[in-house]
Amino acid sequence: MFFVRTAMKADLPAVQTLLTETWHATYDTLYGVEKVAEITRSWHSVEALQTRLSRPQSEFLVADDGKRIGGMAYAARSDKDVVLLHQIYVHPSLQRQGIGRDLFAEIETCFDGAKRIRLEVEPENEAACAFYRAHGFVEVGRTENCGADGSGIPALVMEKPLT
Repeated sequence: MFFVRTAMKADLPAVQTLLTETWHATYDTLYGVEKVAEITRSWHSVEALQTRLSRPQSEFLVADDGKRIGGMAYAARSDKDVVLLHQIYVHPSLQRQGIGRDLFAEIETCFDGAKRIRLEVEPENEAACAFYRAHGFVEVGRTENCGADGSGIPALVMEKPLT
């Protein structure tokens, strides 16, 4: 059984491995192995993750069963009313077991006073789009630069009200 908890610095190498494996399993067919490797080296390096770990007004969570990190989520307040869900990933071998649901449920409770949670998701990642819709998100826009200016990665922008 996996338990959701706040990430620690010691978790970051395992989180990096989780993200690398999950990104390759999800996006190699869309972007190619080299592009995914380039993205994971940049976005999912231990250094990039450590910056997120110490960012004010953010929450970095892991799903841990005592032996391994099976999932992670990271969100940060963008302003008084809006939280950006930057990442929520579950290892491919552990998907559809409630880990993503549990991570998301915890993220929803972490930002007192926020009115909306927003995310960007690859439109061709049908499983992720279905997950977000099942959790109350609706499409509110699109971007051609998901994750970073000039990334060239298209994404749906989705939002959900927080109560």
